[in-house]
Amino acid sequence: MQIRFTKMQGAGNDFVVLDETQGRLGLTPANYRFLADRHFGVGADQILTVRPAPTDGVDFEYVIHNADGGEVEQCGNGARCFARFVHDKGLTAKTEIRVQTKAGVIAPKLTSDGRVTVNMGAPVLEPARVPFDASGLPEQRKAQALTWPLELQEPALQSHVEVVAVSMGNPHAVQLVADVDAAPVAVVGPQIESHVRFPQRVNAGFMQVLSRQAIKLRVYERGAGETLACGTGACAAVVAGILLGVLDHRVDVHTRGGLLTIEWAGGAQDAVMMTGPATTVFEGQIHIPEEL
Repeated sequence: MQIRFTKMQGAGNDFVVLDETQGRLGLTPANYRFLADRHFGVGADQILTVRPAPTDGVDFEYVIHNADGGEVEQCGNGARCFARFVHDKGLTAKTEIRVQTKAGVIAPKLTSDGRVTVNMGAPVLEPARVPFDASGLPEQRKAQALTWPLELQEPALQSHVEVVAVSMGNPHAVQLVADVDAAPVAVVGPQIESHVRFPQRVNAGFMQVLSRQAIKLRVYERGAGETLACGTGACAAVVAGILLGVLDHRVDVHTRGGLLTIEWAGGAQDAVMMTGPATTVFEGQIHIPEEL
C-alpha cells in the first residue's frame, strides 16, 4: 500500500500527518509503528490523522497514535501541527477551528506571528479521573497542590519521587527537579510511565523552575520515550507549578526542541492556553509492506 504523508514538527516534537478526509486508510497498529520507525519508516513521535467532522459543531476529528502503535487521547504539539496542516492544505479557510479528539473538543487558532494557540481545556486534578490510584497513599498538600509519593525500583537513585498528577486529556505525573539536564529521565521516566498506580500509563514530567515566569522541562512520554517537547506535558507542568505556588499565570516553557508559552488563570474551570510553533518539514509517499 502506498500512502501520502506530511512530516511536521512543533518545538521538535515530530509527527507524520495523514489525511483521511476522503476515506479511511485502514491502518493497523503495526502500520503506525512502521511509519514512526526512524530506520525503516518516516520517523515520528506520533502519527496524526485528519478525519471529517464526526458531529455538528466541530470542523474535524483528530486521531493520535504513539510510536508504539497505540491510540492516545491528546497531543498538544500535534494539535498545533494539525491546525497548520488543515489550513495549509486548503481543508478549511478558518484560522480558528474546533477539533474533536478522544479527550474532547479543542480549539486551535493560527496567530499573526505564525505560531498556533490551542485552548487545551481545563486541567483535571481529581486522582480517579487522571486516572491515578491514590488508595493507601498519604495525601500531602503543598500550597494548592496535592502531591503523591511514588515508589521506584532499582536502579533508580532514590526510593521514591513526589509527583503532582494532572490530566490534560492524557495523564501526567509532574515532579520538581533542581537541574533538569542532570535529571535521570532515562532511568526514572520508564518506571513512572508504567507505574502500577497509573492504570493507563502516564507521561513523566521533570520540571526545573528558572523563575516565576520560566521553566525548563523534559518529558518521558508513554509509548514514545523522551521527546524534544511535549505540549500537554508543558501544560501539566505549568498547572502543577502554579498550584505549588512557584509559578505565575503565564510561563515560558523551555524544552529541548523549542519554546512554548502556557497560560492558566488557576481556576478549576479555567482553560489552559498553549502557544507555540508548527512547521512542515517535508512531504512524501511511502510503501507500507503487505506483511505488516
